[in-house]
Amino acid sequence: MTTINNFVQNYLSKLYIPRMQWTDFIEIIIIAVVLYNILAWIMNTKAWALLKGIVVVALFAVVAYILNLKTILWIAGKTISVGVIALVIIFQPELRRALEQLGRKKIVVGLLNFGDGKGKDERFSEKTASEITKAAFEMGAVRTGALMVIEQDMVLEEYVKTGIQVDGLVTSQLLINIFEHNTPLHDGAVIIRGNRIVSATCYLPLSDNVGLSKALGTRHRAGVGISEATDSLTIIVSEETGKVSVAVGGELIHDIDEESLRSKLEYIRRKTIDVKSFRLWRGRLKHERKDI
Repeated sequence: MTTINNFVQNYLSKLYIPRMQWTDFIEIIIIAVVLYNILAWIMNTKAWALLKGIVVVALFAVVAYILNLKTILWIAGKTISVGVIALVIIFQPELRRALEQLGRKKIVVGLLNFGDGKGKDERFSEKTASEITKAAFEMGAVRTGALMVIEQDMVLEEYVKTGIQVDGLVTSQLLINIFEHNTPLHDGAVIIRGNRIVSATCYLPLSDNVGLSKALGTRHRAGVGISEATDSLTIIVSEETGKVSVAVGGELIHDIDEESLRSKLEYIRRKTIDVKSFRLWRGRLKHERKDI
């Protein structure tokens, strides 16, 4: 027993235990949060498949080191610097999207308020939500294709500039007239800011998400594309089927009903939609009569 005690005391005397300060705990928490968010971001993007490929290459390099394959190790050593630059190029869309999402966080908006916030409790009125819903389903009934982008916290000025300025009060009649076939403004998207249509015939970025159905046309891919690049909510009316879909954060709900769309618009009047809450919508489509 004495021998065991001596061994434990000798071991503990040689064991180095650093003295922790409160700043060390803060650093640990920050690093843990950052690593968690990086991993969560990687798993929700194409970067996850690329990362698995990088892991395979790294394991191959370890095997080459163990077996002392000098030529392979020499080639790997010479290409590491080029590989870092290649990774930045490959991950460029994901890195840009991650920085955009970081800029949307409320903590950043609160600290860095550059005047692009709305500065009001409601983004648009209840009447505007009603007019948008009415227009979407009236156009769907006659199979008139439409693409309506509703601005949230991120200002969509770069997309507004690609279209024709309208600056008109949102009404169902105006929206229907804009998307009527063979009219000058029917092609492209309208962007809605607050209670006004600011621009029509706007060009939107197309999504390159390979997970989207091949049956989806350009209108749906543009709706998903703008939702990937910004925090906007996009309403898509299919010209082929007349069905109404909604896109947020790169996620798409097909064939949403009128009551569901009205409840979603009522929700975003006072609160920003994020991807997590949007995914909850998809899980509750069968119970849409419940309050959000």
